[in-house]
Amino acid sequence: MAMVDNKIVTLLTVVGQGSYTKAAQVLNLTQPAVSHHIRQLEEELEVKIFQKGRKELILTEEGELLVKYAHRLSAIARQARQALEDSRTNATHLNIGTTHTVGENLVSQVLAIYCNQHPDVHINITTDSIKNIYNRMSLYELDLAIVEGVLPGSRFHTLLLDTDFLCLVVSPKHRFASRPSILLSELKNEKLILRPSTAGTRMLFENFLMSNGESIRNFNVMMELDNVSMIKNLVAADLGVSLVAHSACREEEREGRLVVVPIENAKMTRDINIIYQPDFSYVSVPDEIRRIYNSIY
Repeated sequence: MAMVDNKIVTLLTVVGQGSYTKAAQVLNLTQPAVSHHIRQLEEELEVKIFQKGRKELILTEEGELLVKYAHRLSAIARQARQALEDSRTNATHLNIGTTHTVGENLVSQVLAIYCNQHPDVHINITTDSIKNIYNRMSLYELDLAIVEGVLPGSRFHTLLLDTDFLCLVVSPKHRFASRPSILLSELKNEKLILRPSTAGTRMLFENFLMSNGESIRNFNVMMELDNVSMIKNLVAADLGVSLVAHSACREEEREGRLVVVPIENAKMTRDINIIYQPDFSYVSVPDEIRRIYNSIY
């Protein structure tokens, strides 16, 4: 017996595919059968799921609410099946989300060590923006996450992992490399390679600029990349300078591939937190992750 009603599965497939026809192909159903499932849901719940008279499928307000809970129901059903399977096989599967900077530089090694210490544990890592991570946590698609910062009003449990800070990095060949510090105004003459405007580190930098009466518009943002490793490679090749989380450049700084140059009177700090569901079954995992992290860093 299916844990999730087939009509709910059909609804999520229609929304995901953006059309009844494509959903029918994915589900191996006829298009009338897909339409019938949607009508049944509307009749049972006494709502209209999609706005009428539109060529594209647009959810009504009630439809958006239904889809939100349908995603949650589907995720909980998957978790239940996995938990039952884990119980039979004495294994543990965890879905962990990370923000980009944390995911690329900290989490992989820490979680790999954790898995080596616990051979029965299997981890799936998802890297995304902090907003999407919180959305997926809300839908129970993730068990826990390691993120930079915390969204206000979060209902999740939070465990502080570390405090990080944003720093200016340059190539060892750059004229700033031998300087003990620089003024913020000196950055205006540099070619900046930054994360996109939606990235947490970018927002932290722009907030710092605002607090100093400046705007990102007064700086030469030569390139935007949502890939921390590529940004570091470009800076190491002396093709520009960047502001990255210090946790993201420790290894390159230690090996001499990048130089961290302080900006006078700059304070751009941010907490790295482990967040998890209030009813998370494996309550020892966050503490063990922090223990391993502290042993490395």
